[in-house]
Parts: sequence; C-alpha cells; structure tokens
Amino acid sequence: MNARRLPHPSPAARAAATPDGGTLDPDRLFPVETRTRAIARDLFSRVADLPIISPHGHVDPRLLVDDAPFPDPARLLVTHDHYVTRLLHAGGVEMSSLRLGPALAEPREVWRALANNWHLFAGTASGYWLAHELATLFGVTGELSAESADTSFDRITAQLGEPRLRPRALFAAFGIDVLATTDDPLDDLTHHQALAQDPSFTGRVIPTFRPDAYITPATPGFRERVERLMDLEGAAPDDFDAYLRALEARRAHFIAHGAVSADHGVLEPRAEDLRPDEASTLFRAAMTGKLSPEGERSFAAHMLLQMARMSVDDGLVMTIHPGVHRNHSSETLRRWGPDTGHDIPVATSYTQNLRPLLEKYGLAPEFHLILFGIDESAMSREIAPLAGFYPSVYIGAPWWFLDAPDAILRFRASVTETAGFYRGSGFVDDTRAFLSIPARHDGARRLDSAFLARLVCEGRISLPAAERIAVDLVDAIPRKAFKL
Repeated sequence: MNARRLPHPSPAARAAATPDGGTLDPDRLFPVETRTRAIARDLFSRVADLPIISPHGHVDPRLLVDDAPFPDPARLLVTHDHYVTRLLHAGGVEMSSLRLGPALAEPREVWRALANNWHLFAGTASGYWLAHELATLFGVTGELSAESADTSFDRITAQLGEPRLRPRALFAAFGIDVLATTDDPLDDLTHHQALAQDPSFTGRVIPTFRPDAYITPATPGFRERVERLMDLEGAAPDDFDAYLRALEARRAHFIAHGAVSADHGVLEPRAEDLRPDEASTLFRAAMTGKLSPEGERSFAAHMLLQMARMSVDDGLVMTIHPGVHRNHSSETLRRWGPDTGHDIPVATSYTQNLRPLLEKYGLAPEFHLILFGIDESAMSREIAPLAGFYPSVYIGAPWWFLDAPDAILRFRASVTETAGFYRGSGFVDDTRAFLSIPARHDGARRLDSAFLARLVCEGRISLPAAERIAVDLVDAIPRKAFKL
C-alpha cells in the first residue's frame, strides 16, 4: 500500500502554538546555519511524503476494526499517553484528575489540566508532538492556557465526528504502509484477521508476539498465564518440553496472522545457556511458587536464549527492549495500573550479558536481533560495536525517553561512526497514541536530514550518498531489519 500522506502543514497549521508560544516553523528541527539548513530542507523534501513503516508500536487493532469516531479530546490526546500524564503528574496534577470515570474526572476537566499546565511541555518531545497534532489535524492555533482551554476543547470536539477523523481515514491520510501492534501470546488475533479479510480496508496491520509475562517468573500472574498456555497443549503444567512446544505453537499462530517479529521487554538483556535438566528443574519450581529470586533471574535469562533459538527456527525477528524499571511507583501501580507514566530507565549492559546467545546464534543465517535501549552510554559502548560485527545484530532506533530531538541527534552521532547507517532498524514510534504517529515520523525524518546535512557540509559524505541514505532510512533499512 502506498497511501497518500497528509500534506505539509498549511499556513494556518504553521502558525499553531508550540508549548513555548512559538509556531510550527516549516524549518523546525533543521540546523541554524544557512547552508546546512538548505541541504537538510532538500533532503527532507525527498522523504517527507514517503509511506510510514511502523514496525513496533502499541496501537490497539480494535481501533481500526471498529472505526468509531474518537469520543473526546481528553481520551484522544491525554489519558492514554503516558508521556503526557507523567509530566503533568510531576508538575503536581493528581492522577485522579487525569483519569476518566464516574467518580473521577470529566473529559473537559482533563483537558483543562493539560491547558493550564501547557508551559510544562516547553522544550519536550511530547509538547512538540502535541503541537504538531493540534495544528495539522484540528487547526488549533494560539497557546493552550486556562483561557483557551474550553474554546480549544469545543473546537476539537466539533471536528471529531467528521469522516476525515475516523481511524481508517486517518490511517490512509497518514500514509501508513505497515502498522505493527504488540500482542499477548494467547490473543486469538481475531481483530487482525478481521482487518486482513475486510476488502474495505487496504492497510497492513500485523501482530507482534510479546511473551514477557509467560517467560519471566517474577511477573505477577506468571503461573496462571502458563497454565492457560499449557491447557492449549493439553500438557501437564510442569512439563518444560511441552511448555516450549506450546510457545512455539503460539509463535506459529502469530506468523500465520502476519507477524514478523517477537518483542521482549526485559529488565536486563541477559541470556543463560542451561542444561535441559537444569531448566526443567527451575520451571517446575516456578510453577509451584518455590523458585528463588536468583532462580527466577536464571530461568528468565535461559528463556531469552530459547526465544533466540525459536527465532532462528521460525524466522521471527527478535527485538529486545530492555532497561526499564516497570511500575517504579508501587502506589501508582496499585491505584491506577501499569502504563501510566511511572516506568523509569536503569543502566543496561549487553556485551557480556548477551554473549551466550550470540555464541550460539549470532552468526546464524537470517537471524535478526534488534537491540534497543534507553541507556545512551550503551549505544556507542556496546550496541554499535556488536552491530558492527555480528550480521544478526541491528541497532534499535532511539526509544522511549530517547525518541526526542536532541537525543536522536546524539544517537546518530554515537553509533554512525562505528556501524554506519545500514546496521540500524529504522525509526520506531513505539506509541499507543495513534494520532502522534505522523508527528513522530516527521520529526525523525527531519532530524535524520539535519544529521546527514551536517556530514555533507563537513565533507564526510557526498550529497548523492546523503540523498540515498535519507530515503533508505525510512524505507529499505526498516524493511530489511524487520523482514517486511
């Protein structure tokens, strides 16, 4: 599918307010120096309207199956975006003021909380994305504030019923070529099947196998999940070999529904090669609740190695998204649940931790292992050197707290000199906020154009090479890394 993307922002959109009271400059994110900016502008013009490849994200496929109008601005732009809720919470806004429900806040009150605290987003990536969405989709101009809160809320609400703002129409207007979701291994994937079989929907929406809760014994509910998994195999819940077969069967189910990757959101990217009897003993202990914390760590590390083996066997790209202390605030988790903004990065190490995995599978033909991270120092110290040697290893794009303008430029500078451009994954938006997808990809394309322009001006690459790389970064590179 080569769907048409939204046109470049109109003059009205370019006047839309950013969190610091400015406008959406057509040269935003480009270098200040005149010659470099001119080259960046030209490079960006070559990729601005190319289709979006989104190989890792968290949009619910039911959004496109139902194709229902979005209900209100708060649900659309605030409550489900943990980038937004976490900063509002840090600024003193109670979480109850950002959650919708009979005993909680009304949509207009949530929107007022955002507008009243718009200044908190000055200079942030989330503020940049929100300004882009407000301008290009709703024509909301002028700085959000207590005075403009109700007016902007009403203006957006009045447009949400328009056909152009239905999810499927936006999917086409955004120019999304591929959209990957993230899914539980026991998901029957009926929503993906419905989209694939619907002749009125011409997009490509594919599932991603996410087995963390089934291979990490420290995860709450691990035993119950594995028991349900084993029921599908008709096996005893403590049979390790049957457990592996059941996971393999679920991966095959995902592949049959279009999946190209398996994603692993582990705390530490650590692999351990256990003997079969050792792994079986740990598994039985996990299923009886008798596994020690060290045993939990060893079993999870062994299962990461098993996931690599399965990827070698079935061809699913293996992506690892490590280095996040999930649910850092126990009180927030208890009251409001996960994915509400209280996940915090930790230092991460790859070289020694993943050596057992790479010793066994790092040179395996057609094995693709994409290493993401939030620890910036690991990018140049470990990930780029690994990708610069192992044919299987690819550098994951800046993710989560690093998918921001300056961090993306630091990322390019830290990995390119070691591994070049073609050992990367291409940009991933990693978002639940459907409307932010174009803003995120637009930003990444601008920043890559800016980085390439600098290399041209410094005489480090030729202009024709930069023109080719700019296109490859949004097309050939992600297609290769994710086997699309």
